Amino acid sequence: MTNGTATLNPSASSARSCCTPPASAPAHPKLFERVREQMDLAADAAGLAPEVRKILAAPACEVAVNFPVKMDDGRVEMFSGYRVQHNNVLGPFKGGIRYHPDVSLDEVRALAAWMTIKCALVDIPFGGGKGGVQVDPATLSRREVERMTRRFVYALGANIGPGYDVPAPDVNTDARTMAWIVDTYAATMPPQERYRALAVVTGKPVSAGGSVGREKATGQGVVDLIEMWAADHKCKVSDLTYTVQGFGKVGSWAARILKDKGAKLMAAQDVTGAVKATTPAGLDADALAEHAKKTGGVAGFPAAQAITLDQFFGVQADVFIPAALENQVTGQSARKLNVRLVAEGANGPTTPEGDAVLRERGIDVLPDVLCNAGGVIVSYFEWLQNRGGAAWNATEVDQRLREILERAYARVKGMVAEKSLDWRTAAYAVALRRIEQVYAERGIFP
Repeated sequence: MTNGTATLNPSASSARSCCTPPASAPAHPKLFERVREQMDLAADAAGLAPEVRKILAAPACEVAVNFPVKMDDGRVEMFSGYRVQHNNVLGPFKGGIRYHPDVSLDEVRALAAWMTIKCALVDIPFGGGKGGVQVDPATLSRREVERMTRRFVYALGANIGPGYDVPAPDVNTDARTMAWIVDTYAATMPPQERYRALAVVTGKPVSAGGSVGREKATGQGVVDLIEMWAADHKCKVSDLTYTVQGFGKVGSWAARILKDKGAKLMAAQDVTGAVKATTPAGLDADALAEHAKKTGGVAGFPAAQAITLDQFFGVQADVFIPAALENQVTGQSARKLNVRLVAEGANGPTTPEGDAVLRERGIDVLPDVLCNAGGVIVSYFEWLQNRGGAAWNATEVDQRLREILERAYARVKGMVAEKSLDWRTAAYAVALRRIEQVYAERGIFP
């Protein structure tokens, strides 16, 4: 385990320890500070040891790389990428890689810390990591994205590895991206060791060493937890209505699984616009997913009414699933919501002001570190299968995912009752106690 160390990669064309993003990088003010405040609040409730607070207050390691990529027209462009490794006391660092214009060091720090909490909460042997490249992939060709991905992996060098730091898909990355990473990483290894490269990432295509159920895992986990909440509130999922913000990997899968269980999709919104059902039967989630895949978003779906963002937040439903980016449920938008439950499919979708409004209005929240943990849980299954040379079937994956989430849900529910906490603070408190337990048993070297 390392703490407070910045890692330099001598093999990269330009790798450096970095505490501030380049001047061109857009900032996510206070995002990591927000995570620290959430940790502090939960640490107070859990009576966390002071030394554990200090260790978790800063990432163990931060890597920033600037690397060149040859474009299709022969130009060479420079890209900035990051990998933040927050804590690995429970196991290898784990977390996605995202491609987005707003990627910054502060954002990646926050996402890495959230992953530390998430893995500890669901009790899987991973620590928290996250990475990203500051780019809008929509402006690049497929070949340019591939070359950028491969060059980023090469620049990171030994800062990722099957037993050290295991990336996964995130915003604007997918199974194909992971396959490129495996291939590039394998090329840097001695031939007799290349079989180990499969476990360097998760979320790969099934044909290239991925796990069945991984693509839908985060959405599946969201639905599993909504079912647990519904059982606690004496209602059936088939009787629920819901809205979804973000109709990508998480939102579309959650919507399609909920449709199969009889729930009704009343509205959806993404970067292209917002649409609302015109009948009580709701929107066809499968048809909307196909439309979004073909057109790039939900806007223009023929079997729906176009609405504004404000109107979308005000649509009446039982459940709202924010599955887009951070900071979407603000104090203002939280006042517009007309739901009983917010099930957070995205990371950090609710601001502190939004949280306060939701509590004031009596709207329940399934926090992101619990609600979207399905992805990292099935990533763990994939990693286990790769390292053990095994393959699980879909029933095994879904059943084991459900079992882990049920245990985590019960632990958070118990903490809510024990300490009279809100669900977000309780989830953090459960995770922090797990991390504290390991430090207490292992001690701190030397």
